[in-house]
Amino acid sequence: MATEIYRDAWGIPHLRAGSAAELAHAQGLVTARDRAWQLEIERHRAQGTSASFLGASALPWDRFARRARLDDTARRCFADLERRDPETAAWLRAYVDGVNGGLAAGGDAAPEFVRTSLTPGPWHPWTPLGVWLATHILFAGFPAKLWREQVAAHLGGDAIGLFATDGPGTSASNGWLVSGARTVTGQAVIAGDPHRWIEDPGVYQQIHLSCPEFDVVGLAVPGVPGIAHFGHTGTVAWAITNAMADYQDLYRERLRRTGAGVEALGPDGVWRRAARHTEVVEVAGEEPVEVEVIETDRGPVVIGGPEGLDGDPFDPADPSDAPVAISLRHPPRVTGDLGFGALLPLLRARRVADVDRAFDRWAEPVNVVQAADTEGGVLHRVAGRVPLRAEANRLRLVPAWEPGHEWHGWQEAPRAGLTDDGVAVMANQRGPAEPLGVEFAPPHRHDRIAALLADKERWSAADMPAIHTDTHLASASPLLDHLRALDALTPEASALRDRLLAWNRRMDAGSADAALYSAVRGAVVRQLAAHPAFAALATPPAYPEVFQPWLALLPRVGFALEHLLRAEELYGIDRPSAVRAAVEEVAARPPAGVWGDTHRLAPWRALEPEAPYDEPGLSGDHDCVLCTSGVPGLTDRAARGPVARYVWDLARREDSRWVVPLGASGVPGSPHHRDQLPLWLAGDLVPVVTDWTLLKKETDV
Repeated sequence: MATEIYRDAWGIPHLRAGSAAELAHAQGLVTARDRAWQLEIERHRAQGTSASFLGASALPWDRFARRARLDDTARRCFADLERRDPETAAWLRAYVDGVNGGLAAGGDAAPEFVRTSLTPGPWHPWTPLGVWLATHILFAGFPAKLWREQVAAHLGGDAIGLFATDGPGTSASNGWLVSGARTVTGQAVIAGDPHRWIEDPGVYQQIHLSCPEFDVVGLAVPGVPGIAHFGHTGTVAWAITNAMADYQDLYRERLRRTGAGVEALGPDGVWRRAARHTEVVEVAGEEPVEVEVIETDRGPVVIGGPEGLDGDPFDPADPSDAPVAISLRHPPRVTGDLGFGALLPLLRARRVADVDRAFDRWAEPVNVVQAADTEGGVLHRVAGRVPLRAEANRLRLVPAWEPGHEWHGWQEAPRAGLTDDGVAVMANQRGPAEPLGVEFAPPHRHDRIAALLADKERWSAADMPAIHTDTHLASASPLLDHLRALDALTPEASALRDRLLAWNRRMDAGSADAALYSAVRGAVVRQLAAHPAFAALATPPAYPEVFQPWLALLPRVGFALEHLLRAEELYGIDRPSAVRAAVEEVAARPPAGVWGDTHRLAPWRALEPEAPYDEPGLSGDHDCVLCTSGVPGLTDRAARGPVARYVWDLARREDSRWVVPLGASGVPGSPHHRDQLPLWLAGDLVPVVTDWTLLKKETDV
């Protein structure tokens, strides 16, 4: 059978081949043709070489990638895969061969290569694993432990809970499963939307993969074969949300230089040789930068070194002397397994039992999985590796030289069922993964989705976009309660207060009241962050730049505002006075327009376009079901939000729907680069086409 590439009206690739390996080759080929620039960026990020053409702005990431040994871990994991699972390894090689076969044509189509004088570089068999690592290494938000350390040091351990939030680098999602007992067809519907940094090109690729073994539609990660997170095989469908599990540890290390290299003090009191070498990072327009790479028995040192951050060497005669050196321990580096053995079984799945067995092989990130099949089976479980270790490891940095912080195997993956009314809702709240995590998202999105689903007895796939786009903001309550209690305001501030108390609490793009609420909220955040009680947190430690978003005070206050306003006491801060000052400030200079005037789409691009786009205004907010996130007190521009929406119908797969923020193509100016944006903005979805006669044949490979 010839390998065939088809397209639907939205430019989404539909691939048909004679075997799984041939199909993987076609997936790599079409991805390179559609998204060569994106693949080039991801390859360089995985290798820690992006500064070589993007310049000094990319250097912080490259330093981290080198020190965290992402490329070396990817190589290790691929070598282990070749030993344990040669079929999957060969399938990966076929995908990489396809990528390499399509890069020349893709590079010719992408204008970014001309602008940077760059030629697409070759992919290696382990490159997809490196892309996966680079995409997800900060996904679990281990830098939040650095923040907790700062809060505990300056405000005490009890303050950690006040600032609890899902963090600036952690990605969230909505997902819900409605059983056949609650649908008009008698078959289940799965729907949701993953929330990540919105990127151009998009972080998900809509794709259809068909061969004699399977026929699957879903959302792929560009640079990785198969369909890992969201898929529908016709008889079974699955989707994931972030479990908010804690599975990465940070260790304080005591390091010293010797004539032979670097040694690290272990928990048994013995100094042991650490692996050490130096790498050179090329930087466009500047001199190359040397990076010292050190790895102890715990893991790679990602912060500091033998001289700490300030160049003060460790004094072995002074046990209290411990310059800053912090190592990272995470499962793939320990096990050599990135969980890619789950990818082919997912494509071959026919029932929820098959999906269940496939996710038994999952590693990271740790997710909550929801699945349903046409025989009435449902699945609601956690998938991924979380180490068994001391409770202290989960919360903060732990000393590498003290016993009791080792890993002792893996946590059993929790499972859950549906509620009594036949639904399961996950929105990163405390759910089945609670025993595995520390911080979770507030319950607002979960509670709102559950309430909306309870409003109607029977649901259809076509009903789901109304849930995707709900803009009710339950987290507004604490601030509005403070406003309600104020008196003796100026007439202008009193009128503003009364207007906000009458507001419907919907963050609609066309709402002037939503704009006013956001302005007051931002002013309150700035008032609290500027208070002397938090002064010690205003200047973060001199950790590498890649960790600074987790350590910035203003975003931390903004995302934890509910806790800070509801706490019984807040370190002597007069919160009514702060709210009063904020509402008077906004009343004196109110925003002139509506929420969408400032709450605008702000996609991340490795290279900004020569002619900037006039990005649209957005509805939603951080705690709405329509989760489009700015940073309260800093900016209303939304860099995070739904990077896809999906509705999987188990009754008829062709009644399923999906959409991405921009389009199927990563080539600026192409017809399918931004053609889905109007639909995404309106909450509409693109039909999932599975009838080959309705598709346009592009080529035989």
